[in-house]
Amino acid sequence: MSKITLEESWKEILSDEFRKDYMISLRKYLKEEKKKIIYPPGPLIFRALDLVRFKDVKVIILGQDPYHGPGQAHGLSFSVETGIKIPPSLQNIFTELQNDLGIKKPKHGNLEKWSNQGVLLLNSILTVERGKAGSHAAKGWETFTDKILSNLSAQRNNLVFILWGKKAQEKGAFLNHEKHLVLSSAHPSPYSANRGFFGSKPFSKTNMYLKKNECGLINWCVEDHQSEK
Repeated sequence: MSKITLEESWKEILSDEFRKDYMISLRKYLKEEKKKIIYPPGPLIFRALDLVRFKDVKVIILGQDPYHGPGQAHGLSFSVETGIKIPPSLQNIFTELQNDLGIKKPKHGNLEKWSNQGVLLLNSILTVERGKAGSHAAKGWETFTDKILSNLSAQRNNLVFILWGKKAQEKGAFLNHEKHLVLSSAHPSPYSANRGFFGSKPFSKTNMYLKKNECGLINWCVEDHQSEK
């Protein structure tokens, strides 16, 4: 992790974390695992934070851990690099986006346009071994990302936290529901999307809240030629 850089506002907020025992242990673990293929590549581990400064965050979409297939993970929850086949959960997210706001499904799954508008696409766990979902669970990342969420909840106002699935909802249990909008539903996975994700309208609800609080709306279009109805 020595070659990894972090955007300055996050570095200031999280600097103490890197000196704590859990992070020292995590760094040691990742160093020991360097002979294995780990996703995403080192420079992209903190990509979600690098794209959205602390003061610019408007929305947090919480994922579990990175995609574990070749070329998929690039540091943003649910997002894949342009040119990579869109995973099933993201396909379902795009289905709900179309049903909610009338935005046609894009041809790629790169969500950086969301990040550039203040959507923090944060995974609970920031690394994974190739082909082994959840392989870096309970190594320390969860503590680190809890710190990110707790700082946002405590220091910012009128944020939208989008928690899809039981694990995300458990992780967000300490969020301040009085200061922020917390949207919870089933996970967009094909195994659960029909149990409350479809029809939950997270995108329109987010923009209604942001508009009410004069925070500026999110343009949820992923491709330049798209438009909302």
